[in-house]
Amino acid sequence: MDKVLSSKRYIALFVVPAFLIFIAFAIIPLIVTGVYSFFEYDGAGEKIFIGFQNYIDLFVKDEYFIKALLNTLILAGASILIQLPISLTIALILAKGVKGEKFFRTVYFVPVVISSMVIGQLWLKVFNSQYGLLNVVIRFFGAKDFEYSWLSNESTAFLTTVVPSVWQYIGYHMLILYAGIKSISSDYYEAAQIDGANNFQVASKITMPLLAPVIKTCTVFALVGSLRAFDLVYIMTGGGPNRASEVPATLMYNNLFRRGLYGYGSAQAFFIVIECIVVSIIVNRIFKKSENNASAI
Repeated sequence: MDKVLSSKRYIALFVVPAFLIFIAFAIIPLIVTGVYSFFEYDGAGEKIFIGFQNYIDLFVKDEYFIKALLNTLILAGASILIQLPISLTIALILAKGVKGEKFFRTVYFVPVVISSMVIGQLWLKVFNSQYGLLNVVIRFFGAKDFEYSWLSNESTAFLTTVVPSVWQYIGYHMLILYAGIKSISSDYYEAAQIDGANNFQVASKITMPLLAPVIKTCTVFALVGSLRAFDLVYIMTGGGPNRASEVPATLMYNNLFRRGLYGYGSAQAFFIVIECIVVSIIVNRIFKKSENNASAI
């Protein structure tokens, strides 16, 4: 077995098929999308080369694109400031070995494996203005003045998609952080206990620095997931009302498959890819020092 694992020929035998699939279904479509983004094209007629005009139109002519970008920034902020802290808190609690640890670990992860369609329908029942759980609870406590048309009001429609987006992946990041905490050697904690360190000092001086690479991974996943958000927004609001809850991916979908603007829609799709790559690079740069400190401990 060791001979097989050490042979480059056998390694290539296992790697090449997956690599070819990756090229066929990821790299080639990405290149084609990038090429289309420089053309005015309706998917059937003649392609007219227009250079960077589609990208210029994103920021100059498209009145909805900037709003869509701001919505993704709101979602990204909620992911970093709400989702990850909650995930980290749960992971720290479970990693201490609470009673029912395996049960809670499974329960928190359940929303991750449920289809986004089901999640969207579930939260539609929560925010529905007539029979939604939220307004029912408000009416139960006699606070009818606080009843709201959450899904059909421009000021709250997008926020109704942020809540399930944050809620669904709390368990996902919790499990990654939990595994990271469990991988930290107990020797560090024993030494800290001998030195008389309290729980806060242990968390801030040992757990968090050693967990920096894992936190970086979760941060990248959360930000990239926010920037390419589509499913829950499309299911719950469809980008409405009056385009108030649009995100770049829903705009791209409408332009590509409803309006037949393949060139312009491809520019939006390629912009999302570039945006995700840039954010990943920035996050890696930010966490580089923390990772170096973690490796030095």
